[in-house]
Amino acid sequence: MPTIQQAQQILKHKFGYDNFRLEQEHVIECILQRKDCIVLMPTGGGKSLCYQVPALLFEGLTVVVSPLISLMKDQVDALRANGINAAFLNSSLTSEEQTQITRQVYEGKLKLLYVAPERLLQGGDVFLNFLKDCRVALFAIDEAHCISSWGHDFRPEYLQLARLKHLFPDVPVVALTATADKLVRKDVVDKLELKSPQVFISSFNRANITYYVEAKKNLFDKLLVYLAEHKDESGIIYCLSRAGCETLAGDLRNAGFNAIAYHAGLEKTERDRAQEKFIRDEIKIVVATIAFGMGIDKPNVRFVIHADIPKNIEGYYQETGRAGRDGLHSEAILYYSSGDVMKLKKFVFINNNAEQTQILSRKLDQMAKYATLTTCRRKYLLNYFDESAPDNCGSCDVCLSKFDLVDGTVIAQKALSAVFRLKENFGINYTIDFLRGSKAEKIREEHKLLKTYGVGADISKEDWATYFRDLIAKGFLQQTEDEFPKLRLTPKSSDVLQGKTTVQLAKSKVVEEPTRVYGEPAEVNYEKELFSRLKELRKMIADRENVPPYIILSDAGLIELSAYLPQSLSDMKKISGFGDVKVQRYGKEFLEQVLEYCKMKNLASRISLKQPKREKKAKRPIKADAGYSSTYQATLDMHRQGLSTAEIAAQRGMSPQTIANHLAQFVESGDLKASDFVSGEKINQLKNLIDKYGYMSLKTIKENAGDDISYDDIKFVVSEIKGVS
Repeated sequence: MPTIQQAQQILKHKFGYDNFRLEQEHVIECILQRKDCIVLMPTGGGKSLCYQVPALLFEGLTVVVSPLISLMKDQVDALRANGINAAFLNSSLTSEEQTQITRQVYEGKLKLLYVAPERLLQGGDVFLNFLKDCRVALFAIDEAHCISSWGHDFRPEYLQLARLKHLFPDVPVVALTATADKLVRKDVVDKLELKSPQVFISSFNRANITYYVEAKKNLFDKLLVYLAEHKDESGIIYCLSRAGCETLAGDLRNAGFNAIAYHAGLEKTERDRAQEKFIRDEIKIVVATIAFGMGIDKPNVRFVIHADIPKNIEGYYQETGRAGRDGLHSEAILYYSSGDVMKLKKFVFINNNAEQTQILSRKLDQMAKYATLTTCRRKYLLNYFDESAPDNCGSCDVCLSKFDLVDGTVIAQKALSAVFRLKENFGINYTIDFLRGSKAEKIREEHKLLKTYGVGADISKEDWATYFRDLIAKGFLQQTEDEFPKLRLTPKSSDVLQGKTTVQLAKSKVVEEPTRVYGEPAEVNYEKELFSRLKELRKMIADRENVPPYIILSDAGLIELSAYLPQSLSDMKKISGFGDVKVQRYGKEFLEQVLEYCKMKNLASRISLKQPKREKKAKRPIKADAGYSSTYQATLDMHRQGLSTAEIAAQRGMSPQTIANHLAQFVESGDLKASDFVSGEKINQLKNLIDKYGYMSLKTIKENAGDDISYDDIKFVVSEIKGVS
């Protein structure tokens, strides 16, 4: 069986990286043991390496099921650039090309084959039976959430993938996605018929993305200002409607910006041309519906803007995740209007399906809540995916804001009085219009006779919306969870109405620039002029090779070249992304540019500062056969600095469960003790339970332990017992 040490060699020499990220190492270890698994990893987290590395270690073919042609082409181009035999089969190929690739598969000349689900299942089991005559080592199901009708991107053709386990019972299946809640994860397991799969959940924290929400009023003017400040950067602007895409893209072009529309209503040739220009850096801005982006590998998207609110958090997270896949600082901006939410309420209603309507409506409400938060947005996103986070991330507009507080007691009294007079039967928008004395037809005639009607006419609609959000956040009001949420008074409301309590409200805010993003490594100082020159060189090579520039090298790789100034081809191998093949193919050209710049500026190499992260030896090393990597040592070092499990997880961008697993290994090896984490009373209780039930089933122990004992407590005590034995 291939080993994780061999996988690390593949990572370095084929892909040019020194270390695995997030849960990659553990996923690969699981796959090498030929076990099924589910992988949840954020966009840009390196999901593809989880199956590409094992593919190069297994004898035979790895079949990757992928939903989009663009994704297949990008992945295959990137693999070929690293000297790896890969191909794709889809409708973009001629019959002659498809026959040629099929022959290569049969002759065992390919390591990876990318296919769409409909192509895999074409003609019943014809193609699958053909694969049975080949040596298939692994199936990888990308964008696996598409199999679930509860997911945000359900694709019926994915349901047929259960055939894989019937026809290839001994071939492991890895299902990968960036977004799946518990309901969707269960659906993936059930509908793919996976065998006792291991589930790997990496941190959902996209540390390099800063999140902002702004009022949608004067949207176009705000866009012009922002885009003028980011004119040399690539970005995506999402709109909900095709017409909105066309109009906004046209207006931006008229304003002098390099923008193009993309939506499902365009001819396929137009969509392909738009996408190709974008990934080749010939177009900077794509104005798109959600039809654009799934599987797009372009790593240097610096901003994602939502001109309309998405329908759910999953979609929003995935779309914003298309920014900064190279790990460099990027921004996600949502322009919010409560009116958009009201419009979308009509679209989430599904005839004769109350359950689905309720789920979709709740997801929209959760998205609206995100947009109106007065607390950390990153924490809200991570909590949504069952991940803990600090209260202040330092890298969203809320955490970066300084609020001017005013005595808002009178304003609060007007708002609460309006809710009371309207008998707690209306939502925020109606209540604001009522307070402002709107003459609109929707305001009932009997309401115009009420004393509170029009008492807030001196306050703008946007300011009223801010005040209402603040009152809800402070507990003076609450909203129902209906399809159309209504405002309700709370026990705290009466003291305000009676003048017994003063209320401080946020009048305005000033958003500061983030200096260091939560969980993000410190930025490297680099030669910006050299970076620009290397970018031009990369574009020239990419045009020559007929591939997108990022296939040659990412922006992050260019920054490393510009920061560390390598002076030889052996130095180049220390730069991220330069595997053996890329050094051989492109190293000389990039090196010449660096050497010329260093000579012109009289600069010496800084390559000695670029050191791979090596594992420090533990005092009592972990058992040699465990196969664990340097990531464990980093966790141990931080623990010894006095950081808690949650703090280590937050700083490292990992889940607390993963950190607890790291520490448990050190308990087993003797470097740490269970008593470092668990009280003596709990240890004694757990030892008695372990004596009675054994330690093979943590679930059995948990069911017989008290509520105050966690799985981590059990894990630490079991690890200590295993270490002694």
